[in-house]
Amino acid sequence: MESYSHLPQLNNSQLDLSKIQHAQLMKTKPKRVKCYTDGNSFITEVVIYNKPTKLLLDPGAFCFCVGKSFLKTCVPNFEDQLLPIDGIKFNSASNPMKALGIFETNVIFPHINGNLRITVEFVVMENCSSTHFILGNDYLIMYGIDLHNNKDRYFTIEDNKHQKFSLLPFDRQITVIKVAPVNLWLERFKSEWLNEAEISLYVTDSQENELSALLYDHREAFSSDKEPLGVVICNEVEIILNIERRYPPLSRRPAYPESPKSREDLEIHIKELLDLDVIRKVGHNEEVEITTPVIVAWHYGKSRMVGDFRALKTYTVPDRYPIPKIQIALAQISQAVYITTMDALKGFHKNVVTPRARKYLRIIVHCGVYEYLRMPFGFKNAPSHFQRMINEIFPEELSEGWLIIYIYEIIVCSKTLKEHVYRLSRVLTKVQHINKKISLKKCHFGLKELKALRHVVSN
Repeated sequence: MESYSHLPQLNNSQLDLSKIQHAQLMKTKPKRVKCYTDGNSFITEVVIYNKPTKLLLDPGAFCFCVGKSFLKTCVPNFEDQLLPIDGIKFNSASNPMKALGIFETNVIFPHINGNLRITVEFVVMENCSSTHFILGNDYLIMYGIDLHNNKDRYFTIEDNKHQKFSLLPFDRQITVIKVAPVNLWLERFKSEWLNEAEISLYVTDSQENELSALLYDHREAFSSDKEPLGVVICNEVEIILNIERRYPPLSRRPAYPESPKSREDLEIHIKELLDLDVIRKVGHNEEVEITTPVIVAWHYGKSRMVGDFRALKTYTVPDRYPIPKIQIALAQISQAVYITTMDALKGFHKNVVTPRARKYLRIIVHCGVYEYLRMPFGFKNAPSHFQRMINEIFPEELSEGWLIIYIYEIIVCSKTLKEHVYRLSRVLTKVQHINKKISLKKCHFGLKELKALRHVVSN
C-alpha cells in the first residue's frame, strides 16, 4: 500500500476526501484579481541555422510548429526545403490553421557542460503570428524534457538533473489594446461548420474572413442535422403516362432476389429515406397497381439503392428539356481564376412529387412496398425536370455565363475574388429563398484548380 501511494494518482470514487491539506505556496501570492499579472512562460534561447533564436516549450501544443513569417526571417529560403504534409487539419484555440508543410532541422541547446542537439520536424503554419519557434508536446515526450516551476525555474533534457537549462526572464508588462468585437456565432460557425469545407489557400486572412462572413449570413442555404434536405418550394413533379388503367402486368413487378448483404444494406437505405421523408410505407389496405423493383449498386465497397424504372419509362411521356453539354461548361470554367463548386445534397430528392403521380413511383423490396414522396434517382424525366427548375430560378446568372449547374453540381466562376464573393452572394440568396440545401462537406470555395464535372479543371 505504501509503494502504491508513491505512484501517480487519478481520481477514484473510493478515495477518502475528508482529509484535505492546503498546498504550500512557493512564492508570495499577488493581490486578489491580480494573479494574471504574475504568470510566466517557458521561453529559452536555442541555436537554429547558426543563429540564436527564441524557443517556447509548450506542453499545451500538440506538435512542434512555427509561423511562416517568423521562419522566413531565420531561414529565407525555407520553402525550397519544405516536405509535403497530408491533408491534416490543425486548430489553435478553435481557429483553423493552414499547414504549408514540414521543415526538418537541428536545434542546439547551449550549455557550459556540453551542448545538446536534437533533430526535429516542425509544421510550418501560414497564419501563425508567433515570434518564436514552438516546441510542442510531441518532442517534449520524445526527448524527456521536464519543465520545473519551483523557485529556480529551469528545464532538463533526457532526465539529466545535472544539466539544467535556464529560461529567459519574462516581461510582465501588460499592454492594453483595443480589440474589435468578436461575433461568437460566426466563430462557432467557422469552427463547427466551415471546417468541413475547403477554402482556397490563395486568399488573405481578411479575404477569408469576408468569405466566412458571407457564408455565415447565408447559413440557411446549407444542410444541417435539423434540416438535412430541404424542400424546393413551388416545383412539384408531375408524371403523365401514355396508357390508361388497367395497367399492363409489366408495370407491376415483384422484388428482385438479393443476397443477405444486399438485403441488409437495402434496409439501411430504406430507413434513411423514411427518416428524410423521401418515401413512405404503403399501407396493407391501399390499392397497389404499379410497383418497381430496386437494384443495389456497389461502387468501391459502398452500396446505392436505385429503382429499376425501365418498365415505367416505357409508358411515360418523355420530357425532352435540354441538358447542358459538359464540354461547353468546361470551356467556361477554363476562363476563370477563382472557382467554387457546391454540391446540392441528394439534388433530385428536393423536388416533391404531386399526390396524383406518387402511385407511379412505388418501389417493392423484400420488406414491403414504399412510395416516393420526392423525385427519385433513376426516373426517366428527373434530369429534365431538375434542369428546367434550375433554369427558371437562375436565368440571369446562367445567361451571364459565370454560373454552371449540371444535375446537382453548382459551379461559380470569376476572375477576381471581389467579384467571386458578390456572385456567391447572388447564388446563395436564391438557394436560400427556394429552400434548397447544399452539402458543406462537398463544397470547395475560391480554388484555382479542382475536380468538377468529373474533370480536373483550372485556368
